[in-house]
Amino acid sequence: MNEENEVLLSVRDLHTSFKTDAGTVQAVNGVSYDLKRGEILGIVGESGSGKSVSAYSIMQILADNGNISGGQVLYKGEDITKWNEHKMRDFRGKCCSIIFQDPMTSLNPVFTIGNQISEAIRLHTDKKGKEIKERAIEMLELVGINEPERRFKQYPFELSGGMRQRVMIAMALACEPDILIADEPTTALDVTIQAQILEEIQKLQKKMGMSVILVTHDLGVIADMCDNIIVMYGGRICERGTADEIFYNPKHEYTKGLLRSIPNISNMKKKLVPIAGTPINMLNLPAGCAFCTRCDAALKVCLTEQPEELWINENHKAACWMNIKEALDEGKGEA
Repeated sequence: MNEENEVLLSVRDLHTSFKTDAGTVQAVNGVSYDLKRGEILGIVGESGSGKSVSAYSIMQILADNGNISGGQVLYKGEDITKWNEHKMRDFRGKCCSIIFQDPMTSLNPVFTIGNQISEAIRLHTDKKGKEIKERAIEMLELVGINEPERRFKQYPFELSGGMRQRVMIAMALACEPDILIADEPTTALDVTIQAQILEEIQKLQKKMGMSVILVTHDLGVIADMCDNIIVMYGGRICERGTADEIFYNPKHEYTKGLLRSIPNISNMKKKLVPIAGTPINMLNLPAGCAFCTRCDAALKVCLTEQPEELWINENHKAACWMNIKEALDEGKGEA
């Protein structure tokens, strides 16, 4: 198999649920996708869509009341949902690392930056003593932190938000993982720093040849850096395709709504159109399409039956009854 086309990670019919006092929340409901070696995959959706939970399910770092209730996560063909905690501890950091949303809460305030990066290197590599410190300083330099030897001795509160996020990237990449999950890596950062962080991730991805899953609520963030994009809503995938297909030929009403809410620099006088309604109650999902209660184009069937994903072309799929109706009207047969 050509290494560039090798499927490194395969998520198959993943279901993740959380038990609460009010009932069971189906946060991820039958998600499937492949991540190829060297690919940057974007997963986009609003808060509560299941995008972050699907990423945390891969690393099995769910809250105590959460569990993977169905499906498989195949890493190099092996189902890691069957692995014990010892094997998963090796997988985290060495094979797959994550950058969390908020570096201030992800970094321990009572330990120095150097101590925290060194711990990751100590746990997941065979480096010892002086080699660990040298590797940590090398990683700080790699992610663009100035005076890395001085920063090594500092505490998180002594660094700016952008620098703390770079420290998180350094920590995630210290063991040269095959897969990097970046969960909202630019949250709470200003626009200039956002661009720098995303550029840094892209540069390091090319240099190290790793695969990246970039989780975000902002389609604008991933426009220029993702090979493929998955759009999620209500714990399900509603559309997937190349970046060009998603941005220039959207086929799901939710994706269209997200795009209408992004400012267009070439037409700044055009009013932004918010998505109507409120996010669905995950404790009481509709029988049909999760987006139907907020969709202006909804059909009767949308309320009662979930649409299957339909191939729009070889690089693009969408789960929308409008596309299925269109295909049937054109005489293409059943979806």
